[in-house]
Amino acid sequence: MRATEIEKLYSVSRPSLSPDASRAVVSVTHPSLDADADVGQLWSVPLDGSGASRITRGRLDTAPTFSPDGLGIAFIRTLRGAAPQLYVMDARGGEPQRLTDAKLGVSDIQWSPDSARIAYISRVPEQGRYGTVDDLGASAEPPRRFTGLNYKSNGIGYTNDRRAHVFIVDVPPADSEPAYEGAPLADGSTPDHHPVPKSTQLTSGDVDHSCVRFIGDTVAWISAQHESRDADLLDQIWVDSQPLTPLSSLSYSSFETAADGAVYAIATDMGESGVGFVGTNPALYRLDSTGPVRLTDPDSVDPGEVGSHLAIAGDTVLLQDRTHGTRQLLSVAHGGLSALTSGAIEIEGQAASGDTIVVTYSSPTTFGDVGRLNDGVVEPLTDFSAVLRDVGIRIATESTVDGRDGYPVHGWIMTPAGEGPHPTLLMIHGGPFAAYSVHLFDEAQVYADGGYAVVFCNPRGSAGYGQQHGRAITGAMGTVDMDDVLDFLDGALAAHPELDATRLGILGGSYGGYLTAWTIAHDHRFAAAVVERGFLDPEAFVGSSDIGWFFPQQYNGTDHESIRAQSPQAVARLVTTPTLVVHSEDDLRCPISQAETWFATVKLNGVASEMLVFPGENHELSRSGSPRHRVQRFDAILEWFGRYL
Repeated sequence: MRATEIEKLYSVSRPSLSPDASRAVVSVTHPSLDADADVGQLWSVPLDGSGASRITRGRLDTAPTFSPDGLGIAFIRTLRGAAPQLYVMDARGGEPQRLTDAKLGVSDIQWSPDSARIAYISRVPEQGRYGTVDDLGASAEPPRRFTGLNYKSNGIGYTNDRRAHVFIVDVPPADSEPAYEGAPLADGSTPDHHPVPKSTQLTSGDVDHSCVRFIGDTVAWISAQHESRDADLLDQIWVDSQPLTPLSSLSYSSFETAADGAVYAIATDMGESGVGFVGTNPALYRLDSTGPVRLTDPDSVDPGEVGSHLAIAGDTVLLQDRTHGTRQLLSVAHGGLSALTSGAIEIEGQAASGDTIVVTYSSPTTFGDVGRLNDGVVEPLTDFSAVLRDVGIRIATESTVDGRDGYPVHGWIMTPAGEGPHPTLLMIHGGPFAAYSVHLFDEAQVYADGGYAVVFCNPRGSAGYGQQHGRAITGAMGTVDMDDVLDFLDGALAAHPELDATRLGILGGSYGGYLTAWTIAHDHRFAAAVVERGFLDPEAFVGSSDIGWFFPQQYNGTDHESIRAQSPQAVARLVTTPTLVVHSEDDLRCPISQAETWFATVKLNGVASEMLVFPGENHELSRSGSPRHRVQRFDAILEWFGRYL
């Protein structure tokens, strides 16, 4: 797979299953170099295996969901240069109808049980900002006043002047008359024109709202409205502006309502501090009249992958479990917990109706597809990655290496075509409470196509191996995690003679950028390095990053000497490895100042180094940035390693 073939990376949304379980609808998107954006449409996937078909033709149509009566499909459409809006279409086909005209767009749509209304989330701009006044540019807006610490977010920008609120809108009949723009009258007036139905705002205040759902006929959501919300990560589920859950140590990420009215939620116990997120797995809870009842053990089940969600079929709850580089589907019912899948697969979405379960998934041979679950086996219903396999992909070899202290380190080795010996790249993931996994991974594929063997693993601090594994680097970043990645590299070199131990590179982004910068200050075996969007200076992180008010304190501690003992910036003077620093101008997670200070230090110390800065991109460049920028990034990294390896 070459860099330009990211156009063949088809991502598939979580499925929506028709009430009669005859078909699923998904959004299928991919990067387009011509459009220089992600594009995609909705696809209908019959469960009888007769083949999927495209049912919309928008530029970017996402988040499809059947109405409970099965007669309509709601989704979000994004036109070029416009904010995403809510649309609805007849489930039998036909032209979609737009239901919103939100200045900053909509997200998180949810049908009412009677299929008559749709609730959604939309950011409401403060008057005078974000285009609410014609010809008033951003530089002419009045100053912003901040009274707390939560006022910006990576990928969004400032948030305290455009809070996310809950809205609801009535759904017109599918065969209703369109709204026509009125022609001018002789007196110069024009008949009133209402191109979209009127939405009603249900929430207000200086707080964000998320995960809108219905509990019965009433709209519910998640938000943090308590006075100490600026000093913790806690929130509550609210119904009709009243808290459904008590304020406790729990932080909720999603919830769903069963047919019998029972409410199930995914929540993380943040401990007494309210910010105890390090290495902490969420759990499944049932919300009883006496309070939340935990149904899964966070030490053994991890539903914490980004985008993980619940689906309910009767009295059974379906959830995803992140484990050892896979994501399995579990069922939780009165009889206990059962694994519904196994092996090298990542369940990314699930839907159920009766006994029928449909999933979207990825694997070593697919970036995303739809399948039906049958006796523990996912039977494919689509094959969107066939075009990618046609151009050639490599399959990684799974391996476990015993580290210097006997601790097992789990990971993968991918080798390029040919006998070798091949120059070898040690790749380190971000997080750190994240993980490499089994799915078809564009990073490894592109580097392997470039002639490199790629070694990647999940060191201590990663997710998917239990909470103790994830918490092992608390107050000790750059210790056992560095040992683990180097020990896995040494094990791979020993077991695979086709890997060239004399031509080594190292690279990583975010926490991976941290550990790359830290490692090359302590181990000088590498011929070249790439430090990308790195967490490089914990002290300067506070006040500059959107998560700076809690992240370094929980990982690195608050003692000055302890922080410096874990800081790549403090040891940058020891770096001798030629290093390419890659960063994005609009990164609010690891602000560009992190890269600039570290780069200046190594450059002034005489190290061969360069910095590549992408305009208009944020922390998610490599995953969801402009397709052309993504290709340019790959080209720059391959050129850098080609220069030295």
